[in-house]
Amino acid sequence: MNIEVRDSEGHREVFDIVRNRYVALTPEEWVRQHAIRYLHYELGYPLELMQVEGAITLNGMTRRCDIVVYDASVRPFIIVECKRETVALTQKVLDQACRYNLVLQVPYLWLTNGVQQIYCRVDSEAKRVVGIAKLPECHKKS
Repeated sequence: MNIEVRDSEGHREVFDIVRNRYVALTPEEWVRQHAIRYLHYELGYPLELMQVEGAITLNGMTRRCDIVVYDASVRPFIIVECKRETVALTQKVLDQACRYNLVLQVPYLWLTNGVQQIYCRVDSEAKRVVGIAKLPECHKKS
């Protein structure tokens, strides 16, 4: 899980393997890049089924999801909300991911600040979010 970092015109940049380009290395981006690699290398999700900083429209306003993972049928499957290491994963962060889910309707949420991980399954029928021990591995269509 090598993360490629470079200096460019006095700024640090990190190579994003999903967007296939260098982006500014912020504390939140560092967390996002680790999350991408975990999803890909540990859980087996193809890079082609990930969207980074994808725009959604919520209540007439454009918002950006840190990472959305799609299933083999290209339906949204996981929303990943990344925060910098110093930001606590509070109810406010969960509420943000849940608002995004009003649009995307995924079955799983992952909140991470690089130190703490909160994984959730969305129970749409009961209209609640349930904590789970880990995210499911990718099950590729045969």
